[in-house]
Amino acid sequence: RALRRREAEGDETGWAQAREEAEAARRELREVVRPLREPGYREALRRKAERARKRRLRLQRRKQEAKAAKEEEAARAAEREATIDQWRAKCIQEVEEKNRERELKAAADSVLSEVRKKQADTKRMVDILRALEKLRKLRKEAAGRKGVCPPPSADEAFENQVESLKTLLKNRTELYEAEERALRVMLEGEQEEERKREMEKKQKKEREKLLQQKLEIDSKLFGDPDEFPLAHLLQPFREYYLQAEHSVAALIQIRHEWDQYLVPADHPEGSCIPPGWVLPSLPTNDTWATAVR
Repeated sequence: RALRRREAEGDETGWAQAREEAEAARRELREVVRPLREPGYREALRRKAERARKRRLRLQRRKQEAKAAKEEEAARAAEREATIDQWRAKCIQEVEEKNRERELKAAADSVLSEVRKKQADTKRMVDILRALEKLRKLRKEAAGRKGVCPPPSADEAFENQVESLKTLLKNRTELYEAEERALRVMLEGEQEEERKREMEKKQKKEREKLLQQKLEIDSKLFGDPDEFPLAHLLQPFREYYLQAEHSVAALIQIRHEWDQYLVPADHPEGSCIPPGWVLPSLPTNDTWATAVR
């Protein structure tokens, strides 16, 4: 077009210069196009492009595998941390329980020791009173051998005083025994309440563990409900397989259908119904694993 324009304008000098530039451009273009006309160039170029594509895919796959391995390692680390935290919490709870039991036992021993000390003091006073009676009897016999006899009023006053002290000590003994029985009943009641609370905690943990296992099984069978909306493809299947949890009539119908196939454990033509869900086996190849994911 430039040559035609210059030729139309009658510019011979510019036309010659433009012609030389065109020839140079054509030669350069021929050098660029020349490899494309060789017999195996396009095949070599295709192989090179294929190698580049495979290399990009390989790098991308390695990157995804490295990312998945990193996420898996992070998940395992989080699981290990959770296990360690549970073990640490369990150890702390056991130590606290032992400390509470030790403190309770120490308090009980302190109170009971105080009551027993009172009982020992009362018993010692009873022994002293008996010793006084024996001592007065011996002195009275010694005075009688010497011809000295105390008046009957003195014997009566002594016996009245002794009986009064015996009654007082007896009442004290009964009071301390009742106090000891009350303390023992109270401590046994507290220990029973503590054992009951521990049993309730244990049962609660077991229920939570079973619930977590059930949620994991349901997640494997029907998908995680937090990840899928109500309009998800698996929602009709979830509603179908879990209808017995919301309808008594559905539960009766399902149990009736299952009961038709109940057989003994040693039956040659069948097996017992499993007690829970039958979980799918792990993928045996990469294609299946990709479909599962």
